[in-house]
Amino acid sequence: MEIILTLSLLVVALIAFIFEWLPVDITAICVTVALMVFGLVTPEEGIAGFGNSATITVMAMFILSAGITRTGVVQIARDGLTKWGGKNLTQQIIAMGIIVGPISGVINNTAVVAIFLPIIEDWCKKQRISVSKLLMPLSFVTILGGMITLIGTSTNILASGVSKKLGYGEFSIFQFTKLGIITFIIGLIYLAFIAPKLIPNRQPLTNEFLGQDYDIKEYFTELIITPRSSLVGQTLSRSEIQRKFDLDVLEVIQNGVRFSQPLGDKVLGVGDILVIRSSKEDLLRIREERGLSLLPDIQFKTDEIESILTSEEEKIGEVLILSNSRLIGTTLKDLRFRQRYNATVLAIRRGAELLQGRLGRIPLRFGDLLLVQGPKQSFIGLQTTRELLVLEQQNVETIRTDKALIAVLITVAVILVAAFNWLPILVTALTGVILMIITGCLKPGEIYGAVRWDVIFLLAGLIPLGTAMDKSGATELLANFVVGLGGNLSGYWILTFFFIATSILTEILSNNASVVLMIPIAVEVANSLNLNPLAFMFAVTFAASNSFMTPIGYQTNTMVYGPGGYKFLDFFRVGAPLNLLMAIVTPLLIVWLYGLQPIN
Repeated sequence: MEIILTLSLLVVALIAFIFEWLPVDITAICVTVALMVFGLVTPEEGIAGFGNSATITVMAMFILSAGITRTGVVQIARDGLTKWGGKNLTQQIIAMGIIVGPISGVINNTAVVAIFLPIIEDWCKKQRISVSKLLMPLSFVTILGGMITLIGTSTNILASGVSKKLGYGEFSIFQFTKLGIITFIIGLIYLAFIAPKLIPNRQPLTNEFLGQDYDIKEYFTELIITPRSSLVGQTLSRSEIQRKFDLDVLEVIQNGVRFSQPLGDKVLGVGDILVIRSSKEDLLRIREERGLSLLPDIQFKTDEIESILTSEEEKIGEVLILSNSRLIGTTLKDLRFRQRYNATVLAIRRGAELLQGRLGRIPLRFGDLLLVQGPKQSFIGLQTTRELLVLEQQNVETIRTDKALIAVLITVAVILVAAFNWLPILVTALTGVILMIITGCLKPGEIYGAVRWDVIFLLAGLIPLGTAMDKSGATELLANFVVGLGGNLSGYWILTFFFIATSILTEILSNNASVVLMIPIAVEVANSLNLNPLAFMFAVTFAASNSFMTPIGYQTNTMVYGPGGYKFLDFFRVGAPLNLLMAIVTPLLIVWLYGLQPIN
């Protein structure tokens, strides 16, 4: 009965992960609660994930990564990218890989993509090439680079924690570095020489005026306030027309004088002209309900829209919704986005899809790219929030460049002390966090924003599921099933089976979930067949990060999905051959480097 209950909850969890009824971290916590309710784990085992060494280590590494990024260490790489990139696409991808890959082996790869996204976009603008040609390789390079060391990704640290729980000890910080470097080089060769022929030009060359790429002309018009209008004598904020209707007032023209944001306290009068962005449906509604007249034959030209949206005080830019953002699942209207950030959303890009009508009612998703207009000062504020990423290079004023050397020395010390086994990685990482705060690389209040709490809750929620699988006997049952299916296969083919199975699973779940579910089964199979458990753990760990076929399988893929203007199948076209290449090469390398015979 316990096995049936555990496997039933596992199936429900898989379905919930696939259809995203709830965010994955909330789903994981729901599974944990269900495990405790049905008595499959004790309350102590249910909350053990929050105190697990892997969870705490991942949290500490997020903070260390923030210390590196806040001091501008990675921005130094921009000069190398410009210097060695050249004008040839293959050369550019190789230069990007050589710079970005090793960095991803030390700090979290989502942080690396967040930093390099605006750098790559700016570089593409100067080189007059489509950003789609480089953003997908950027994501893939960080995924490959994250497998060079234990701390490159949370998946590696979680796999190390699972290994310890199973009685095989934690992975050392450079334990699979040889394997990681070789697979990185092979992957980079593919990305540099084959991928450019497969990656489409999904975005046009970046225009001088950003709004031109979003084709926002047809959503702009002018309304004149008539004597019968209910807006006469009211301020824009008291009229609440921007909240009740799906429109944004970008400019008010009074007696020929143009007034731009902020407009909330502007008193409206007869004859005033409102320059608005609106869907056609809401335009008709506000005309009827508020007594406004549409100026005839208004056909805005690109330069006219540019003059409306940009000035000495105003600007237009792109903002990416990050995975830990509280904006996910809510609408611009519910958020009161304009009031909160003093900026207006003009359009939303979701992959290759452009969303322009009824923006206030569209639930936002991770990876959505918002075209935003507002005062330049508002963009400085947007740069400081960790829920949104402004796709422009950060102002020097927001980066503590004088602390860069200190942040590097702290990170190097954390790695070396752990590498020589003087202290466990958990202890060195937490010590590094304290030193980052004491030395001023990070302010105390910044550490909470640095942590990806969705990942922490996901890990904490998944670890009890692994415990239940083991306690109930479900892991042993599934392992015996696999042994029965592949009993006549060689060790290499069973290793390859686990690599492929984990790789497919990570595309529909998450890499962390795949590690928790697959490593115990793989180890059980290895022991049953008298094979090397370490080889099987490495195969599952590498396969869990081997996510190239979809924009939702790995978070860095989702981050470049909107900015690159990609279609869903673009990732399959470019990523499937890379997945296949890794499925062939990685098991062979594991057999060569670590062997299939158990180590006594």
